[in-house]
Amino acid sequence: MRVFIITGISGSGKSVALNALEDAGYDCVDNLPVDFIHDLVQSLSKQGREKLAVAVDARRGQSIKELPAIIEQLKKHHDVRVLFLNSNTETLVQRFSETRRRHPLSKPDDNRSPQVALIDAIEKERLLLADLAETAHNIDTSHIKAHTLRSWIQDLLKNERPGLTILFESFGFKHGVPRDADLVFDVRCLPNPHYDPQLRPLTGNDPEVANFLREHPEVQAMGDDIRRFIETWLPKYQADRRSYLTIAIGCTGGQHRSVYLVNCLFDYFKKKSQAIAEDDFHLLIRHRELDLNSLKKETSA
Repeated sequence: MRVFIITGISGSGKSVALNALEDAGYDCVDNLPVDFIHDLVQSLSKQGREKLAVAVDARRGQSIKELPAIIEQLKKHHDVRVLFLNSNTETLVQRFSETRRRHPLSKPDDNRSPQVALIDAIEKERLLLADLAETAHNIDTSHIKAHTLRSWIQDLLKNERPGLTILFESFGFKHGVPRDADLVFDVRCLPNPHYDPQLRPLTGNDPEVANFLREHPEVQAMGDDIRRFIETWLPKYQADRRSYLTIAIGCTGGQHRSVYLVNCLFDYFKKKSQAIAEDDFHLLIRHRELDLNSLKKETSA
């Protein structure tokens, strides 16, 4: 049985994620008590159900600390994936202000204590969920809309087979390092097409930019070094029984160099995966800044 555990910081998009999984044919349960997860999985499995998504968050209080042990137990018999949604504090404060909803941890522990400030409640929640964040596939929703989050989750669901899913992601350092990255490589030292007026409006997806970067030996050398590092340590990540590995490549704006190198790495490992057992790993590709720019154009159109 495929089981998705959705958790993360309140206000980061768990409802959107759960709805996306429901649209994909999953049985979905929100805010299920942690103690009931194992029984629910067993019951649905006996009924022949194949897909379940459960949202668990800070509303469960200290009992959520039991979740990692429950997940490990379930993994012995089921394909369990943990999705952790996160966002920066500034964005979360804005979202709670817009919706005028209370944070689930803003209520004081007793009636004599004052209500917990929103920022303090968010930080308290981060500490409570820290262990889950360490072992889950993280998605940073700080700067993305619900439409984009649904699209990214649909990409994750394309691989229904077991095995490690590797996500290659390009980004721009001036927009912040992705919070969901497991490995980050900085390629800002490479020749920058931005300074060529003809290449500036293009991206690493365009042949002109790819040809420009291909002509510089240091670009090839950087790509080879990153590829060798991944190949060397990939078996260790697979042996760690993790479901997802996000590899982020960053340049200044996330438009040229990082996009080109992510495309190169994706193409290389795609050919590699076709030459070995299919279930060893699966590949996804994401260009964060290009996705966001595309969404902005759609919104303004």
